[in-house]
Amino acid sequence: MASGRGFAGRRSAAVLASAATFAVLAGPAAADVPERRQVLFGDVHVHSRNSFDAYIFGIRATPDDAYRYARGEPIRHMAGYEIKLKGGALDFYAVTDHSEYLGILPAMDDPASPMSLIDYAADMFSSVREKISEAFGKVAGSLRSNTPRPELDNKDVMRATWNENMAAAERYYEPGKFTTFYGYEYTSAPASQNLHRIVLFRGVNAPPMPFTSFDSQNPEDLWRWLDGLRAQGIEGLAIPHNSNVSNGKMFEMTDYSGGPITAEYARTRMRNEPIVEMTQVKGTSDTHPALSPNDEWADFEVYETLIGTDVIGKADGSYIRQALQRGLTLEQQLGANPYKFGLIGSSDTHNGGGPLDEDRYFGKTGALDGTPEGRRAVTTPGEEQLTGAAGTPFFEWSAAGLAGVWAEQNNRDDIYAAFRRKETFATSGTRIKLRLFAGHGYPTDVFERRDFASLAYSGGVPMGGELTTGGKDAPMFLAQALKDPDSAGLERLQLIRGWVDAKGNLREQVYDVACASGSPDPRTYRCPATSRGIDTASCAIPMGYGAAQLQARWRDPDYDPKRRAFYYLRVLERPTCRWSTWEANRLGKPVRKGLPLTIQERGWSSPIWMGG
Repeated sequence: MASGRGFAGRRSAAVLASAATFAVLAGPAAADVPERRQVLFGDVHVHSRNSFDAYIFGIRATPDDAYRYARGEPIRHMAGYEIKLKGGALDFYAVTDHSEYLGILPAMDDPASPMSLIDYAADMFSSVREKISEAFGKVAGSLRSNTPRPELDNKDVMRATWNENMAAAERYYEPGKFTTFYGYEYTSAPASQNLHRIVLFRGVNAPPMPFTSFDSQNPEDLWRWLDGLRAQGIEGLAIPHNSNVSNGKMFEMTDYSGGPITAEYARTRMRNEPIVEMTQVKGTSDTHPALSPNDEWADFEVYETLIGTDVIGKADGSYIRQALQRGLTLEQQLGANPYKFGLIGSSDTHNGGGPLDEDRYFGKTGALDGTPEGRRAVTTPGEEQLTGAAGTPFFEWSAAGLAGVWAEQNNRDDIYAAFRRKETFATSGTRIKLRLFAGHGYPTDVFERRDFASLAYSGGVPMGGELTTGGKDAPMFLAQALKDPDSAGLERLQLIRGWVDAKGNLREQVYDVACASGSPDPRTYRCPATSRGIDTASCAIPMGYGAAQLQARWRDPDYDPKRRAFYYLRVLERPTCRWSTWEANRLGKPVRKGLPLTIQERGWSSPIWMGG
């Protein structure tokens, strides 16, 4: 790919959809050569039986099972059926179990472990629901109060489990073919407001134990811990996720204590959190209709219920597009931007394997949503207003998501370097391949050139970059996307510009820049309306439904070199059936009222910043 014409040049749809068009140049010296970068897909937010909230819901998938799933093998769901990736093996994966009580519940359920003698251990794994709830309530209650229970705070068990997880990652690491990372989840959620982070380490240098929310619920302390490790030669980063259910806490205009954000805060956060999770099972964190009323596609897999409650969180401060805009405001004030994020997706599965495919969705939390009865996505007489088990509206959860990177080789160093430079993208679960550049002097035939990638990198910056040259001339954007061979064709490419106006108002503009049919209207910046949709009774994708590839060489018609702005690419597929529609069709029942029948799968590039 990187050595050819854009993605593939002008070729047939069959060839365009072939992985062969993305092959990199052969040779042993591929590292640190930008034009040799290739697309790699992965999931770095995955739980196994070693997470307390997986084991209690019947999940017994081990870290080894999780890595086998990522390698394309089938594994057994706790409900008794087989789960397997439809699109084949992923390129990279990380089992990231909760650091809080890591491995404690499996130990309590092991007769050979002294922890099985804890007085409520037998109740925890009994067949009586009331006993289970009361026993697990002691675990959940200590997490809510952020006070570890002494009998559960077994450092030997947690250390052994941490070592077990790292050993599994090492067993499955195959440089050049499949990459694994050491990692875990930091699970801070004060008053059920999600401040969770995935923590990943670059290589085999890792701390003897994770930093947990019991050490501190303040993410700023996590960053200080990571800085301390870095000084010891242990390189790691944190990835915020589910900002959509943070109740505005993830991207505030103050620090954790309510004090003013400083330049040092901004630099520390960006040093430790260069990327953020855009989408996963518990919803998409791009934007919200209340924040983006003029974006017709803002209402996409929006999930707002705070963890373990029925409370709807506030949108302000909870979504990534607004955070990117707020970052520009703070940058004006401080000279540093705490929200200059790159984007990835991941699943947050607790089954060992991510439920990425709409037509074979299996939920994420084992016994709770592993069956249609638990998910409640169809209408059952007398139960129309009920939510899923444990009060969670599982029918609002998503079949998502994936992380994409552009890296020279499939290994830890190169993928981690892509995270650091933010040459990353997110998808809602399909394997759309996309990229974005901005620069000056790109030739009109740049997409047809055999040296496309070399021209693109040498003449500008890729997604995640800062374009600092060009003067008054509007830069040229090069946007490309290639469809997932197993999904619908592409409908449109969009560039989303965010900025802050002279009065301090957060502003945005969505531009369609390429269309599957026709061209964007120069007045409305929208593609022509499409008439044909998906038949939701059969969910069959018609032949020629959307484009195999879209690309655009585009300039902002309203470019202002004095305006500080970011731009990111959003790629939309043609609509297909949502998982809840697939499920209703199989069961011969109507979809629950209020759920959309279709979904418009999509991908998002990391932004490019410029101007000002």
